[in-house]
Amino acid sequence: MARGDPELVALTGATGFVGFHIAARLRAHGLRVRALVRREDARLEALGVDQVRGSLDQPEALRVLVLGAGAVVHGAGVIAASAAEEFRRANVEGTARLVAAAGQWAEEVPFLLISSLAARAPHVSPYAWSKREAERALEAGADRLQPIVVRPPAVYGPGDRATLPLIAQLARGFLLAPKAPDNRFSLIYVEDLAELVAALLTRREVQASLLEPDDGRPGGYGWRDLAEQAAQRLGKPVRVLPLPRRLMLAAAFLAELGARPRGRPPRLSRGKVAELFHPDWVVSAPLPPGWRPRVDFGEGFARALSWYRAQGWL
Repeated sequence: MARGDPELVALTGATGFVGFHIAARLRAHGLRVRALVRREDARLEALGVDQVRGSLDQPEALRVLVLGAGAVVHGAGVIAASAAEEFRRANVEGTARLVAAAGQWAEEVPFLLISSLAARAPHVSPYAWSKREAERALEAGADRLQPIVVRPPAVYGPGDRATLPLIAQLARGFLLAPKAPDNRFSLIYVEDLAELVAALLTRREVQASLLEPDDGRPGGYGWRDLAEQAAQRLGKPVRVLPLPRRLMLAAAFLAELGARPRGRPPRLSRGKVAELFHPDWVVSAPLPPGWRPRVDFGEGFARALSWYRAQGWL
């Protein structure tokens, strides 16, 4: 068994929203990055990232990806799917294959899994279940690796298409939100999350096997909190328009029916509605020692809005 090059990180999900930010921060910290990609990405090439063609269902590509690496960061995964089986194949089986590939040659190599706070409540949705099972797949290989599970809450920031509708609504002065005024949730700005990953693999100041990072706001946010912070930045009122659960479930059902013939994930699913109405998505662990977030939602909203406008997304 080998320990690998401490300056080389094997990364999945690098072409995605969170994964690209992680790749950029790792490179900024002087680490070499080898990324698994389905097709070569010019942005990664510009960062100086080595790219391995393949996917999580190709064991040989995974072997090439992890060989010689001093750490593995698994950020790839499915967040929207047309069927629960897709979550299992991508998030659970894909993780298990990568864990097996890393464990075949490496010993005591950190394996950092970007999970989700949703894994804390696997009964809520197929996505939440798949993230918890991905954690279990990593736990099964813990005797050969150093498992680190990072459970971020909702992640947002420049380049994210998933939260673009939220930012766009706030910018226009309204917010369609679940009719659940007592629900609370944590948030984290993408660059803060990426910096945490870099800190884990470089300074090694954060010593824990399960982390729940957020932006440091005690008790998290409610939907009206987002509207108020956005209003302060915009200099105009932002109204919250509450949507009943039955109405959102009906919209999700129709979205699923419409997406099925195309074989694409629906824009809104019943699983996502269940997640939105879950009462408590506030991180329960204290901030990881040796790391502090820098961006709260007011500042993060302003940065994301400026980026979207500059890129012509709004």
